[in-house]
Amino acid sequence: MTLDVRAVVFDLDGTLFDHAGAAARAVDDLLGALGVAATDRLRAAWAEAEERHFERWRRGEVDFAEQRRARLVEVLPLAGLRPPQDPHELDLLFGRYLAAYRAAWRPFPGSAPLLRAVRDADRAVGVLTNGTEEQQRDKLAATGLSDLVDVVCTSERIGVAKPDRRAFERIADELGVPAAACLFVGDDPQRDVAGARAAGMRAVLVDPARDGDAAVRSSVLSACAGRRAPNGGDRP
Repeated sequence: MTLDVRAVVFDLDGTLFDHAGAAARAVDDLLGALGVAATDRLRAAWAEAEERHFERWRRGEVDFAEQRRARLVEVLPLAGLRPPQDPHELDLLFGRYLAAYRAAWRPFPGSAPLLRAVRDADRAVGVLTNGTEEQQRDKLAATGLSDLVDVVCTSERIGVAKPDRRAFERIADELGVPAAACLFVGDDPQRDVAGARAAGMRAVLVDPARDGDAAVRSSVLSACAGRRAPNGGDRP
């Protein structure tokens, strides 16, 4: 039996928060401080290294600091730079990147209005994100989204990560609604959409950076109301 949507759960990075934009600006800042002009190739190499080494952390293969150092060790030579061998020096260098990344934190322009619209429609709002508790909550606070979210589950706090169905079941439990009464909104077809559907949730695949805020809002609110979203993304 299909239940009415009682809660909407959002991914954070790439869905509500413009992680790719902030990361690209931080790479530009870091390389510029080292005397190298950033290029699309270097930005793409950083994004790929981030994805791969973050997943190693998520699987428990390295600790959080080690995955950060690994990005620098891999990408700096592509820019003609020699990475420091001392882990402490690598941490200091990553700290420079991190400061620039934080300074560039922005939500997508439509994120806050969308969360307000969901709450105005009498649905609870959750965020389920693969990341550390401190940084992901800091992102929500710094971008003004915290007060619009009822429950935040980070993979670090709950001990499981998307696409593991237990992560989706956990946030449904914390929201106090059945998984079948949740709509999940995310930008990753496997971690977000496939994972949510495996847990019994409905799901909408969105890409605010590509499609714009109006398209995301239409898809989400249509699915909340039980209508087929324009891209069909809400089908189970």
